[in-house]
Amino acid sequence: MALHHAVLALLAAKPAHGYELKGSFEQAVGDQWGGLNIGHLYQVLDRLARDGLISSDRQPQPVKPDRLVHRITPAGREELDRWLNEPSVRTRGYRDDFFLKLMAAAQTADPATLASVLRRQRAYLLTELRSLAEAKASAAGSPVVALLVTAAELHVRADLGVVDAAERDLTPDTLDTLRIPASPAATSPDTRSTSASS
Repeated sequence: MALHHAVLALLAAKPAHGYELKGSFEQAVGDQWGGLNIGHLYQVLDRLARDGLISSDRQPQPVKPDRLVHRITPAGREELDRWLNEPSVRTRGYRDDFFLKLMAAAQTADPATLASVLRRQRAYLLTELRSLAEAKASAAGSPVVALLVTAAELHVRADLGVVDAAERDLTPDTLDTLRIPASPAATSPDTRSTSASS
């Protein structure tokens, strides 16, 4: 629920309406985080209001529909303080789509397939590093955005380390041991029909 707390932090700075919050969020975190879907933001605001962490005032507009201006409540400030005063804990386990692809390549027991997967992943990550270098140069005006780019760069370098480890550790010998053996029924489907007919 970090996004909920980020919205609380923005509202602690000043009351705002939905599109204003969207713009403030995107300016605060930069391009690396990605855009904030306005529909998702409104769901977050509804949840914060339901939990009593924000209040909303309707402001009439002459031409457009009324807009809701949201402000943090005392309970919202308490929740924001609580969140800021505890460490960010990773969820249990480590999930990454690349590991599933790596598992699938290992299951083929074909060194060429695995090498191809690793080569493509390395090329992608190196391209990502070049993009991050450009993003870092353009983020010089905001230390928070620059820090987010640095974090992304560190993650990409760690992912490159995983590719290195896979190239080192997943040898043809280890691929043979990783492959899940086929079940007897799967290898001889005709056996069942033959025994059933006799």
